[in-house]
Amino acid sequence: MKLIDLDGLQALLVALRAQGYDTIGPVRRDGVIVYERIDTVADLPAGWTDRQAPGSYRLERRDDAAVFGYAVGPHSWKRYLFPPKQTLFSVRREADGGLAFEPAPLDAPKRAFIGVRACELAAIGVQDRVFAGGEHVDAAYAARREAVLLVAVNCAVAADTCFCAAMDTGPAVRGGHDLALTELIDGAGQRFLVEAGSAAGRALLVSLPGCPASADDIAAARAQTERNAAAQTRSMDAVATPALLLRNLEHPRWDEVAERCLSCANCTLACPTCFCSTNQEVTDLAGAAHRERVWDSCFNVDFTHLGHGSVRGSVKSRYRQWLTHKLATWHDQFGQSGCVGCGRCITWCPVGIDLTEEVAAIAASDGGSKS
Repeated sequence: MKLIDLDGLQALLVALRAQGYDTIGPVRRDGVIVYERIDTVADLPAGWTDRQAPGSYRLERRDDAAVFGYAVGPHSWKRYLFPPKQTLFSVRREADGGLAFEPAPLDAPKRAFIGVRACELAAIGVQDRVFAGGEHVDAAYAARREAVLLVAVNCAVAADTCFCAAMDTGPAVRGGHDLALTELIDGAGQRFLVEAGSAAGRALLVSLPGCPASADDIAAARAQTERNAAAQTRSMDAVATPALLLRNLEHPRWDEVAERCLSCANCTLACPTCFCSTNQEVTDLAGAAHRERVWDSCFNVDFTHLGHGSVRGSVKSRYRQWLTHKLATWHDQFGQSGCVGCGRCITWCPVGIDLTEEVAAIAASDGGSKS
């Protein structure tokens, strides 16, 4: 482990760009923290934090200059690995009347993600399993994923909507990263404890200016993460929830939540693991057409449209499908939960629906076996 300061963090950005990486990290824009290109540490949201609650997100000033002193914003890293719109192929009519098809080139630039939280590492792992872990690999996703270097950050603060500790995905970074940072601000000043998680990370760490981390710094970093976990107020029994939901498919709570749900798809768009998509054709006046893959959502009534109409025509059925897939049948498909406890679906729901509250309400009146 090594201890660096802000100059050392800047040296990391410089080193990454020298290796050909676009550096993507948190920036403050339009009243939120999003992930965009950063060139220097001055682009980071120093001195800002987020206040989140069901249906509410606000940025506020901190009383220090922490650059990672927030939880998570509306964007996830999904938009870079599984982009909202991707051209699959193009077709044009040639002079002889025939059609010429051209696959879209793979777009996989080298990117370094700066400030990836533990829950987001877990979410990337989930999408890795979906897109690249089975028999049928999504070549575009796999290429983009291979080109990414991950600089993680151990969380120092927990939003009101966080529950990663309950899902066993955070707040401490435990793998899947190249480098992991812990930002410490106390009487000794502002500094970053850095540890490597891969060969690429170790090579970078050696090149950074700094000094060996002391036992006190390591203890301070560990204590900070433990305080974060203890500060989380939302919870869920991740082990018991799948069976709970599947034996309560006709529970009256589904009707109650449907009366509030707008079926707007905000939760699935903000979610770092949701992967539903559809294809659409786009034409131009020159006679060319393009097939695009775009994000879709199980909350859209046309998502399950067949010849006779939508399979899930009611809001109740669509909400139930989303929650039971995310927390239960995802295990059957991919061997893990589809939820990482980031809380984005709670924060960005316009009516403040809280999936942990819905699960708790069903559990409170569950008449089935608890085994």
